[in-house]
Amino acid sequence: MYYLISLCAAFILGMSKSGLKGMGIVIVTLMALVHGAKASTGILLPLLIFADILAVTYYNRHAQWRYLFKFLPWMLVGVLFGVYVGKDLPEDLFKKGMAAIILISVVIMIAWEKYDKRNVPDKIWFAGSMGLSAGFTTMIGNLAGAFSNIFFLATRIPKNEFIGTAAWLYFIVNLFKLPFHVFSWETIGLSSLIVDLRLVPGVIVGFIVGIRVVKRFEENQYRKFILIMTALGALTMLIK
Repeated sequence: MYYLISLCAAFILGMSKSGLKGMGIVIVTLMALVHGAKASTGILLPLLIFADILAVTYYNRHAQWRYLFKFLPWMLVGVLFGVYVGKDLPEDLFKKGMAAIILISVVIMIAWEKYDKRNVPDKIWFAGSMGLSAGFTTMIGNLAGAFSNIFFLATRIPKNEFIGTAAWLYFIVNLFKLPFHVFSWETIGLSSLIVDLRLVPGVIVGFIVGIRVVKRFEENQYRKFILIMTALGALTMLIK
């Protein structure tokens, strides 16, 4: 049963990296419920990097590097802060912190649906605050999506450029996080990599399916469903 849930999360991960936004929180919630909060971050990271390789290969021609370089330095600083905060946190506090970040991300995404996108500022303080938040949350729980999506939408770049630039951003940041998970947090080892190998097929199938539906899928209904299920999962983590 646990393997099937993890495989489902891997499939959703593949779909999310194909360009279907809003699914990252579900992946993190499922993996944390199955493997534990902190351990799940180490299991998930190699799968994210593998999926990032698929995404940058497919969407490479659409990347807009000037937006990436504006956001990336702030995000890397946020990662370092997350490394420091999360290193010695007890599992229970780590789990509650991750659940809180998930719930905050859900609230941000709900508010973003109703917000007038024309009023989003395209200023250095905005890039800095979103970048630091994205870096911290991606280290603590692989949950940068809510903040990075807002930044990229503020740039008003087209959909494919959005996906291609974000793909390179996550690929670079996830590689940057890798040694911290191996040597500092020690959440990646032989046993976690064996779990990852069993889940790679789910990522591949999910990416292929996602590519086929990304241009046709109506996002409104599935995003509402994802937000509801994610909030329930986060609440389960808080009380479990």
